[in-house]
Amino acid sequence: MSSRQAPDARRSQIVTTYGVGSLFPARNESFMVMGLDEWPDSGPDVNEPRLARALRVPGFRQPPAGDDRGRDVPVIRFPEIHFCPVCRRLGPIWTFCNWNENECRACSAELVPSRFVICCSRGHIDEFPYHLWLHNNFDGIGKDHELRLDAQGRSSSLGDIRLSCSCGATPVSMEGAFAADAFRNLRSCAGRRPWLGAESGESCTEVPRTLQRGSSNVWFPVVRSAISIPPWSEGVHRLLDRFWPVLTAVPESSLRETLSEMRLPPHSYSFDQLTDAILRRRDAMADDEPDEDLLPAEYKALVAGRPESGDRQDFVCEPVAVDQDLRPFLGQVSRVSRLREVRALSGFTRVLPLSHETPPDHIAPLRLNSTSWLPAVEVLGEGVFLRLDEDSLADWEQSTFARDRAELLQRTVDRRSQDQGLSEWPRVEARQLLLHSLAHALVEQFSLDAGYPSASLRERVFWGDDMSGVLIYTATSDAAGSLGGVAAHADEDRLAHALLGAVSRLSWCSSDPVCVESRGSGADALNLAACHACLLVPETSCERNNTFLDRATLVGTPESPEGGYFSELLVRR
Repeated sequence: MSSRQAPDARRSQIVTTYGVGSLFPARNESFMVMGLDEWPDSGPDVNEPRLARALRVPGFRQPPAGDDRGRDVPVIRFPEIHFCPVCRRLGPIWTFCNWNENECRACSAELVPSRFVICCSRGHIDEFPYHLWLHNNFDGIGKDHELRLDAQGRSSSLGDIRLSCSCGATPVSMEGAFAADAFRNLRSCAGRRPWLGAESGESCTEVPRTLQRGSSNVWFPVVRSAISIPPWSEGVHRLLDRFWPVLTAVPESSLRETLSEMRLPPHSYSFDQLTDAILRRRDAMADDEPDEDLLPAEYKALVAGRPESGDRQDFVCEPVAVDQDLRPFLGQVSRVSRLREVRALSGFTRVLPLSHETPPDHIAPLRLNSTSWLPAVEVLGEGVFLRLDEDSLADWEQSTFARDRAELLQRTVDRRSQDQGLSEWPRVEARQLLLHSLAHALVEQFSLDAGYPSASLRERVFWGDDMSGVLIYTATSDAAGSLGGVAAHADEDRLAHALLGAVSRLSWCSSDPVCVESRGSGADALNLAACHACLLVPETSCERNNTFLDRATLVGTPESPEGGYFSELLVRR
């Protein structure tokens, strides 16, 4: 199969929506993005040392944007099976036309790619086996096998789609093809990985699942992100980033001489400042075991803050005054007027999204050879950081209400994990439910007050024994990236208005009493009182796929209205 150049897509989409192994729709055609082994080595570098160490890669590159010399993201046609809507024939595209065409020779109609594909949870993908589905244990009377696909016109169900063959086999419908065990007695997964090449298949014993070609569970990205924090966010490190592969190998005694001979872009740093920055960076990267969890360092940086210095820094975070009515609940509010985030694609899954239960071999690779770089994008934005008052939070966590809510969801997690045969499963903590629910409440409220679409806002939840913060920020590569509207909500009066509005809005849901009385809702029943009418946000805004949410931790329940962390705020106002 030959490759073609992908139709138009933004660089950010190549990391989050149409990455390696995904299906890219283009009018009536369908393409699969090929692996990194086939990508041109021409994308601009993206530097984020903390994220690179966590992912154990030398660095990152932006996806190529395309140019006159054909340096673009390569694709192959997938699926290969196509359908002619006029003559109703179904078969590989080369039985209709040449590989780079998309028109039936017999009737000049534009071909349509197969609606169905089969995938397994290990990331493999293949053509839907129409011939096997029709014939099963019967090969037909004749020797020719020309498949036809007809819709009866009675309904839009799968039972109305009839598959037939010129060999005389009894026609069958597509009904039942989407059942989880539809292929259990027909075939196992063939282990195909077409994004890595025709010879990249591997053995697999999974039972494949039928999926719609355009459904979201055909491709789930595994994206890691990091916020640039001091010292990496300082202007001096941005200057050194592009020369770091050379500077990292220069002996300390030769640094000053090397810097003086390098043609550095115009800057205002002395050789002593540059040398000191290089040595500090080497020390920070000298540990043999990098930090897998990037959040603690980011939390410390947000708590410590970083004022504007005029040094072209990518991280500016300054504490502001807290409204008097909010002081019993909030220990700190900071205006994050500037931040930089790097998002890198490290793999993908199919059928099920990434979770703590996903085995490592179920994350599909982006390339066959060793990983020398990963595709990434950098985005600039701004936001608001809130840290809860530790004393108030500790008292609330010890309350009977908080413990009961966490235990209620823990029973669901235990039951689900045991049913799936897992050896270990996560612990549900009241602090986690509270902070995550607060983040969602603020995303929805800021989208109303600041005028940003909620899909352009993101959360970063810091919870643990020493962390109790929430960062709500916007960081996108389009026009909604950084207009100052979110950071402005750190102001004393605005934040008080926004937080009270968010809490008041969650004190009642249009789906009550069903919502507030829920004992397990949402994906895999991993929520309590949370639904689309009150707390769920777009998937792009949430770190945890809209799970582990409970608005009762914020505002209580009808039986215990005083149990929520912010219940007293509602009474005061």
